[in-house]
Amino acid sequence: MSKRTDIQIRNWIKAGAPVAKSDGDGLTFTLSNGGTASWVLRYRLNGRQRELTLGRYPDVTIAAARKLAAEKRVEVQQGVDVARTKQKTKLESARAWTFKRLADHYLTRASEHLAALTIEGRRQQLRDYVHGRVGHLSAREVSPGDIVDIVERSGEKSLHVARLVLIAIREVFAHGVARHVVEGNPCAHIKAKAIIGAPPSQRSRIMLSDSELTAMLNKLPQIGRANELAVKILLATCTRIGELTSAEWTHVDFERKEWTIPPEHSKNKKQFVIPLTEQVVEWFIELRRLAFDSRFVLPLRQRHRGREGDAPMEATSLNAALNRLHEKLGKHCRRFTPHDLRSTARGYLGALGVDVLIAERLLNHSLGGPVAIYDKHDYITERRKALELRCTKIAALEKGEAFNVVPFKRAGND
Repeated sequence: MSKRTDIQIRNWIKAGAPVAKSDGDGLTFTLSNGGTASWVLRYRLNGRQRELTLGRYPDVTIAAARKLAAEKRVEVQQGVDVARTKQKTKLESARAWTFKRLADHYLTRASEHLAALTIEGRRQQLRDYVHGRVGHLSAREVSPGDIVDIVERSGEKSLHVARLVLIAIREVFAHGVARHVVEGNPCAHIKAKAIIGAPPSQRSRIMLSDSELTAMLNKLPQIGRANELAVKILLATCTRIGELTSAEWTHVDFERKEWTIPPEHSKNKKQFVIPLTEQVVEWFIELRRLAFDSRFVLPLRQRHRGREGDAPMEATSLNAALNRLHEKLGKHCRRFTPHDLRSTARGYLGALGVDVLIAERLLNHSLGGPVAIYDKHDYITERRKALELRCTKIAALEKGEAFNVVPFKRAGND
């Protein structure tokens, strides 16, 4: 039988039709329906027909395939089932994947299509609630019972966190199934509501009143200066907490008085420039002194659970600080979240006479429809003026002074 050549193989691949062409002594070139070109060694052992995939063409050349086939035929003649040996090796390799290794691989791949804030959130959830219990185990050994226990324990801190932890674990195992690291997803039939109950009804966003804001602003120093400044910046700029905790000093231009949120930190994955008022610039300058040499505006101040090096503050840290603040405020202010500061800011923009279009641009929202298609203006001048008005009101509330609304006009209006 004549030997196969590279020209023949390239012609078969170009034609695209499935083929199986022998090169002699059991070595066969195959082309699948999907266009995968491979070398296969076919042999008989104990009366049974077997085959071993040697590798893909052209990664494995003709010469390399013939050499591999010759070596494997010697093993077959010695009674070794080379296909079964390869299968065992593959299974042992899969067992070597600990849950943590699989989770790290998932996060690396998922970062290609998920927002950076989502990836950081899942990394934190896995690090804080999962790795300490099953991170060292083979991914194949993690059982549904292990997962239920993890969800129950994380639910003792927060039911919302418990649901996020279950989602993170489920995604890791789905990735493992796709990679053939695990045979099935142990989360497949686990429902959060069966473990920690149904989620509460959707909480309405609140808009803090003037009296609540005054009480809150006066108590802010009691949660630490960095947390105080973070809350004031959120209230003054209408930004999301994740955008602030992820901010780096390279994103803040003190000369132009602008803070740029890069696409990877923005919910809509678009770069967004926030004009900074004089007061907000001063807050950022003070945060820079508090940050020392960190590249982050709000650096993590304590290393824990194996986290090393320079890192940003976690959003949960500010949530915890606000919980402490609420205990001090008591009946003088309703319990609020960082996102409620954003909704409060949006409500007051309307009360201050800020145009809907400008107010929505301040929140990095798109109004959709023809406006999104045709209106490409960024309104940074108008947004800066609106934020200056907003900061003036915050300063007045902090001092307990009356604030008279000055009708807002768009730039260029008489």
